[in-house]
Amino acid sequence: MLRPHGGRLVDRVVPEARRERLIEECRELPKLRLRETLVKDVENIAHGVYSPLEGPMVEDDYLSVLERGRLANDLPWTIPITIDLPKGFKASPGDDVALVGGEGDPFLAVLHVEDVYKLDKEKHALSVYGTLDPNHPGVVKTTQMSDRLVGGRVDLVRGSKARFPRYRLWPLETRVLFRQRGWRRVVGFQTRNVPHRGHEFLQKAALAFADGVFINPLVGWKKPGDYRDEVIVAAYEALIRHYYPRNSAVFVTLEMEMRYAGPREAVFHAIVRKNFGCTHFIVGRDHAGVGNYYDPYEAQRIFDDYPDLGITPMFFTEVFYCRKCGGMAMEKTCPHRESDRIRFSGTMIRSMLKQGLRPPEEIMRPEVVDVVLKWGDPFVR
Repeated sequence: MLRPHGGRLVDRVVPEARRERLIEECRELPKLRLRETLVKDVENIAHGVYSPLEGPMVEDDYLSVLERGRLANDLPWTIPITIDLPKGFKASPGDDVALVGGEGDPFLAVLHVEDVYKLDKEKHALSVYGTLDPNHPGVVKTTQMSDRLVGGRVDLVRGSKARFPRYRLWPLETRVLFRQRGWRRVVGFQTRNVPHRGHEFLQKAALAFADGVFINPLVGWKKPGDYRDEVIVAAYEALIRHYYPRNSAVFVTLEMEMRYAGPREAVFHAIVRKNFGCTHFIVGRDHAGVGNYYDPYEAQRIFDDYPDLGITPMFFTEVFYCRKCGGMAMEKTCPHRESDRIRFSGTMIRSMLKQGLRPPEEIMRPEVVDVVLKWGDPFVR
């Protein structure tokens, strides 16, 4: 099994014996209330999902990620992990700050402040998303941030409630699970959608040489029009139950926001799955894309810049159903005419589902369609 990114799986979870004392200390500390997306980032840091990060980035790492797609020590890293400070909140290097979740939530963590620095929103947006277009969801979120960032190490006091407790496992746990199953080659699959036949084809193509597939849908903040988390989970439950061999797939949710950063986010997604214990990672067409901001295969080409990533990307071109072939195919495998092919369009599938129509079986399994149509409104508003 691959070693975690940076060589060590980070663990910033406070041991039980220290927890109550630290909670009491938190009562006397300045309190910084975090929005939900940052709560999840702090938990992911503490449990090693973002190894080797031990907290929100200090300025040297942050600027290096923006400018080079690497941490200051040259380790590949493409997405800034930051906490912004509200206007008027006082914090200086050497301070401790109690991080608090939503209204009424108990203390989440202690942040040991090492750095406070200015956020250049234009530089941030252009570096991460490749655009300043105010219609890009990542640019929108950047403009909503405060103009100061804080960096340092965190100690997790209490975790938040899992969205789907049955499917939440941390990297330490998935690594044990993979070893127990005897999986040496594990392929990670990132998704924010309910599965269609193309997704299934990619996963099963990977299974042809791997010991198992790690299906790891992102549940958390997504833009309006994307599928709701509950629908994604229920749809995958149906697909795996009806169409996957026993013990061929591990299904675990990842509580993290979508950034819609295209190529940079594809590399970040690969790093995260490396920390979970994957040896390979599927990168399909327009990975983590939105609108027309990125070339369809830009998220594959960026991996040329990271020969030292430590996880093997698996690239797939567009998948379609060929009537002549009688199944799923790609340009490399199908010699037939365009008129014989049924293309997969997420926009078309969503449009049909919104109207209560059933996509054809060549596009989506009937059991998955049944699940989606059960929901009166399966999309994020």
